[in-house]
Amino acid sequence: MDSGIAIDKDVCIGAGQCALAAPGVFTQDDDGYSTLLPDPARRADDPMLREAVRACPVGAITLTERSG
Repeated sequence: MDSGIAIDKDVCIGAGQCALAAPGVFTQDDDGYSTLLPDPARRADDPMLREAVRACPVGAITLTERSG
């Protein structure tokens, strides 16, 4: 299974909870908004990914499971 992660930049408020929960997946850009780190293989295996999605106070992050 592969995970698709999306951050809705129009919803993100830059709270940084995702980067705190899963620093191997998320970081913040120069404007303080969430962004994904560049290594997709590492992101999919991060045990804190679901916690980071749950921690987003505005629900800006979605996670979809793709089989393949």
